[in-house]
Amino acid sequence: MKTPVFVQLHHDSAEHIREELIHGLTANPQPGGATVSPKFLYDALGSRLFEAITELPEYYPTRTEAAIFKAHVQAMVRSAPQGATLIDLGAGNCGKAASLFGLLAPSRYVAVDISVDFLRATLAALQRQYPAIDMVGIGLDFSQTLDLPPEAGEPDAGPRVLFYPGSSIGNFTPRQALDFLRQVREACGPVAGSGLLIGVDLVKDATELEAAYDDALGVTAAFNRNLISNVNRLVGTDLRLADWAHHALFNRNESRIEMHLVAQRDLTVQWPGGQRAFSQGERIHTENSYKWTVSGFSQLLREAGFAEPLVWTDAPTRDAGRFAVMWAGA
Repeated sequence: MKTPVFVQLHHDSAEHIREELIHGLTANPQPGGATVSPKFLYDALGSRLFEAITELPEYYPTRTEAAIFKAHVQAMVRSAPQGATLIDLGAGNCGKAASLFGLLAPSRYVAVDISVDFLRATLAALQRQYPAIDMVGIGLDFSQTLDLPPEAGEPDAGPRVLFYPGSSIGNFTPRQALDFLRQVREACGPVAGSGLLIGVDLVKDATELEAAYDDALGVTAAFNRNLISNVNRLVGTDLRLADWAHHALFNRNESRIEMHLVAQRDLTVQWPGGQRAFSQGERIHTENSYKWTVSGFSQLLREAGFAEPLVWTDAPTRDAGRFAVMWAGA
């Protein structure tokens, strides 16, 4: 039986992380205010809380995307090449990609996440289930650059299917999304048949969107507020949970959900070597999730160098859908 190969490319020192967080916390209150990257939401507890979020009745994206795959997977695999290298961006537990193995029959599976430690046990188990498939785990922060190592396979050795489900593209601004998709197009390589299979959350009623990010049970609030404990560990800040409340809103002008932590009183946050005063009501911006129209995201894909995409949604007409899965040939 083959053995998975692991390559860790992303290395963030504790000092670099601390500097990044302090830079965000000390950002000018106007116009943007303090910010913390959403990647810091996902410590061990945060990751488990997010898994719980996906089970909530208000959180439609996970189950809606799953229903689209179930209804249209045959059409998707007719569009994507069999025997390709399947490159799973933000692989996590690899479950979504693994569900396609039987139909796509990839010759190589490349799971990309920020740390290979997330991937070791899962890839070892997958390798036992699919002993003929070459498997590679890559630790890479592809939000910075999508620079795949040689272990991923040469881009001209055969077609590549890049897989980016879950609407994670929404964490990028439109400008960042275009830059990222251009890198994805480059990573597809020159071989005919390559392309991108991607999940995209669509614009919908603000009430539904805001409920998905501020559920009645308070799990999303716990997920957002857990960031406080993580920042305290990484920076040495004295943030107190009781001083901060979760707030989610749909910014219609920017077509994005925003998550914030809102100060409940005037306070000063301190850490070794520095401090920052917050007024009551002042916010720390923790996440954006941009929502797209089918036509708008299709245009973005074309600008990035892809062909006109095939689109599957959860509605009879694609423009009425809540979520879309798209195949864009390179």
